[in-house]
Amino acid sequence: MVEHEANYSASHYRTPDGAPADIVIFTIVSTEKQSAKKALPTRELQVLLIQRNIWPFEGKWALPGGFTLENETVYDCAKRELQEETAVEDVHIEYFNVYSAPGRDPRGWIISHAFLALVNERVLANRAAAVDASDVQLFTVEEALQMELAFDHKQILLDALQGIRKKMLTTTIAKEFLPEEFTLSELYQVIQTVVPDFEEPNFIRKLTSTKSRSTIIEEATDEDGMPKQSKQYSQRAAQLYCFTKEEPRLSIYS
Repeated sequence: MVEHEANYSASHYRTPDGAPADIVIFTIVSTEKQSAKKALPTRELQVLLIQRNIWPFEGKWALPGGFTLENETVYDCAKRELQEETAVEDVHIEYFNVYSAPGRDPRGWIISHAFLALVNERVLANRAAAVDASDVQLFTVEEALQMELAFDHKQILLDALQGIRKKMLTTTIAKEFLPEEFTLSELYQVIQTVVPDFEEPNFIRKLTSTKSRSTIIEEATDEDGMPKQSKQYSQRAAQLYCFTKEEPRLSIYS
């Protein structure tokens, strides 16, 4: 029978048992080295996880998330669930994938929409578990991937990791983890924290001399227009840079 408005009925179709949103929140945690020798801080890529306090997977660690309400969008659901379960709010999240494998959730036919963000650790400073979570913690990505996460959250985390690595190499998101003025060594370290296999021996030359990239950053100067330098993390003075307002169209680092 051909479907028309007159004979359409929602009962003709099976609807999913739920449409949750899952949120992957990454951050870079920096720790200053306690050493007499000047050195860059230690930086680690970490992910925010909650410990579930309800069935299914009670007691297991999972990504924050929950079911979309009938009167909200999936995006609004992701923002609400993140705030309710972790007290984290005002985060710019981006959609990256849908998860619909049969049997992914013991509660039934559950199709989940996943969002991700890479935020400064200050945004997560006041995190607190609530609603369906008994605890909320940051784990290094390596630790999280070795854990038996709830549902298919390990796969979601792996996919999000690829997405955030691409974002690090194709946008200026690194600025979220740097002071307004920084050395290129600091920038390089931030990139490698998210993309461990990133190696570019000619990083400084390519970034400062390649036409398509040289407009992304500029030398920091003092009030007299003279280049500013820093010895904060090295014995020799290093040139300071700052990001411009330009955004790249292609990879800006490799």
